[in-house]
Amino acid sequence: MNYATIKTCDIANGPGVRTSLFVSGCTHHCKNCFNQEAWDFAYGEPFTDQTIQHILSECTPSYIAGLTLLGGEPMEPANQQGILPLLTAFRARFPEKNIWCYSGYTYEQLTAPGSRCYQPGVTEQLLSLIDVLVDGPFVQEKYDISLRFRGSSNQRLIDLRKTEAAGEIVWWEDGPVYSTRRM
Repeated sequence: MNYATIKTCDIANGPGVRTSLFVSGCTHHCKNCFNQEAWDFAYGEPFTDQTIQHILSECTPSYIAGLTLLGGEPMEPANQQGILPLLTAFRARFPEKNIWCYSGYTYEQLTAPGSRCYQPGVTEQLLSLIDVLVDGPFVQEKYDISLRFRGSSNQRLIDLRKTEAAGEIVWWEDGPVYSTRRM
């Protein structure tokens, strides 16, 4: 897996100050995507153990509320195995911080065995580590600059912990920037 960039002190992709990883590779190719160069799976730098350690180091300050995954497409089958060690290490080291993931795949696609993006044993693990999933492709015709943390009105901000507990999709409600995870 490759990554396009790492942004520290990011305030645009989730609540609070965050560290954001933009992975490389995306097959959605949304019209007017803000990050078209990251469609190429070979774009950027190799994602290594040193990259994981760098990201964890950048997340250490108390003012960092969490980690955000974007792309490219973090939930591409080719990327899921690569980000799993990062999320596992992040969750172990920072149980009080949250993880957001932006995906052009919907929650329903990500949880449906047999779908293109579903990777048995891996996708479930990733979703269990993520607090908020911003799902659905960017749709230019539904672009709305007034939306918080998303580009088009079809995209949902799903609170995965509350969704798991309720057995139905529960939208994220703006509130404290700490993790929704039980400690």
